[in-house]
Amino acid sequence: MEYQKVYPEASSSAPVAPENLASKSTKDPQIDTLPLYTSPDSEPLPPPTNPRRKRSRWCKCLCWTLISIIIFIVVIAATVGILYLVFRPKIPHYSVDYLSVNTLSLDNNLTANASFDITVTARNPNKRIGIYYLDGSDITAWYNTTQLCNGTFPVFYQGHRNTTVVHLLLSGQPQLTNELVSDIQSQLESGSIPIIVKGRVPVKVKFGALKLFKMTGKVNCKLMLDISSSSGSSSNTQFKFRSSSCSFKLKL
Repeated sequence: MEYQKVYPEASSSAPVAPENLASKSTKDPQIDTLPLYTSPDSEPLPPPTNPRRKRSRWCKCLCWTLISIIIFIVVIAATVGILYLVFRPKIPHYSVDYLSVNTLSLDNNLTANASFDITVTARNPNKRIGIYYLDGSDITAWYNTTQLCNGTFPVFYQGHRNTTVVHLLLSGQPQLTNELVSDIQSQLESGSIPIIVKGRVPVKVKFGALKLFKMTGKVNCKLMLDISSSSGSSSNTQFKFRSSSCSFKLKL
């Protein structure tokens, strides 16, 4: 009995190869998102900065700063305006009413010995504002740019619509030059001499019950004095005012 061998039929077509693996791999999202290999010793790179964000932050900071400054100025202006409308502040008036020379001599070393007695009238025209004159004042008398003598202003409180007469004693020993001595002598012979009285006085202004911070009051009085003397000695020399003008301002 014969057996017939049966062989499997060969496939007429070869097995179908998969599509282009390279193209599939490039399209696979899992492959696309795989991180690149980095060394374990390397540090991660910082994220990139956006210059527009930095610029916007600076702009916001600048805008808020300007707004704060404007609000502060508006509040200060409103406060000052309210105080002005309520209290109607007026500038105090000061005048030099009298000046006498107690001593005015010169030694061989051109050192002068000067002593002046000055009467000053201070007027406060405000009906709701008081003035505190504080310690630390400085009153000086000048001829041109040379200081002759100095003194202090008394410490006191000047009330509303008050007029106070103050007596000041100024003394000093300035070092003069030959040119300045001859200039003063020529002024004395002409019958008049210009004197400038300057004052720096710390004050505090009181608005009703509110006392403000300390300020400095500056007084500048320009005097032109006529001279009449009964004798040749300077101790008998008296002065009459030909003109007198004073200015006053407050410095914060």
